Amino acid sequence: MKSTKSRLFSADGRLSDLITAHPSLLTLLTRLGISLGFGDRSIADVCEASGVDTSFFLLICNVYTFNNYIPSTPTILDTDMNGLVPYLEKSHKYYVDKRLPHIERHLDAIAQKLGGRIGKVFISFFQQYKQEVEEHFSHEERDVFPHIRALMSGERDTSYSIGMFLHTHSDIEGKLDDLLNIVFKYLPPQVDDDNVMDVVYDILRLREDLKKHTFIEEKIMVPLVCHLESAMKS
Repeated sequence: MKSTKSRLFSADGRLSDLITAHPSLLTLLTRLGISLGFGDRSIADVCEASGVDTSFFLLICNVYTFNNYIPSTPTILDTDMNGLVPYLEKSHKYYVDKRLPHIERHLDAIAQKLGGRIGKVFISFFQQYKQEVEEHFSHEERDVFPHIRALMSGERDTSYSIGMFLHTHSDIEGKLDDLLNIVFKYLPPQVDDDNVMDVVYDILRLREDLKKHTFIEEKIMVPLVCHLESAMKS
């Protein structure tokens, strides 16, 4: 088996080939500022035309595709990270505006069929989860991202530190396992329709996406900010 390093994507490959081989990367394109219609152009050409740094694009794609790929701190520091915060912000919007409402519509349809207490349990649990996710994202957008922007602009920002982020960073994907367990354990067998299969599939997809999102924050964003904070102190 080839090593992960030898399998990492390169800028010379065609973007269409990359997406065809790894369809899950399709949802990243809009978050990275790339539109469809790139034809047979290479990843480097599409990134340049879209105003996206190629090395940053490849870094995110590699992280999403290879579970055992952890970029080293030198790799992170050698990559143009100006697109990191915009990418994370667009990811938040994608989850809140698209993925969560999509799951909620399926759960609403299931709850209407169930009725009674079990139907209310489904909706109540998801509403609580959605609120926690929105509060989680709001904290990052209010406190963490402005801190990163200030540091990347060369400003000394002592009002916040990345250590505070790590201390409060919660596991927002883990509770989706609880929701899946509710579906698997308590959903009556007579409720067997497309909404059930769709919501299970969507929850699994969202859980995996959020795991990668958390990985990017903890394994890319945090080392970057630690370096910037240290540089400001010296």
